Amino acid sequence: MIKTGAQHIASLNDGREIYLDGQRVADATTHPAYRGAVASVGRMFDFQSAPENLELPQSYEALKRRRAALEAWTGLHAGFLGRAPDHVASCISGMYMGREVFEAYNADRAKALRDYYVYARDNDWSAP
Repeated sequence: MIKTGAQHIASLNDGREIYLDGQRVADATTHPAYRGAVASVGRMFDFQSAPENLELPQSYEALKRRRAALEAWTGLHAGFLGRAPDHVASCISGMYMGREVFEAYNADRAKALRDYYVYARDNDWSAP
C-alpha cells in the first residue's frame, strides 16, 4: 500500500530528535522552519498515491510517462526539494531485478539486498 501525505507526515512523529540552532524541535511537522517542506513532501506522497498514478511502467512508452510524472512531481516544489524519494526506490528496484549478480558475488549481501527491498516495498519507505 502506498502512503498518503497524511500518513507520511504522521510517520515523522516517531521519537526522532531534531535540533535547530542548538534547540530541540518538538514537532517538525508544525515547526515554522520545517512545516512548509513537510507539507510539500506530503503533497508529493498524495500525488504518488493518487489512483491515476499507481500503474507501474511495463513498456518504453510507460517509462516515458513515468518520466513525465516525475517531472510533474518535481514541479510541485519547483525542484527545491532535490531528488524525489522515488529516485532511491528506482535504484534499489533495479538492483533487486539483477540480484543474481549479487548472489554470484556474495549470497549474504544478496540476501541483505532482498530483505532491504522487501522492507522498503512493504512499508512504502523512502530513504532520507
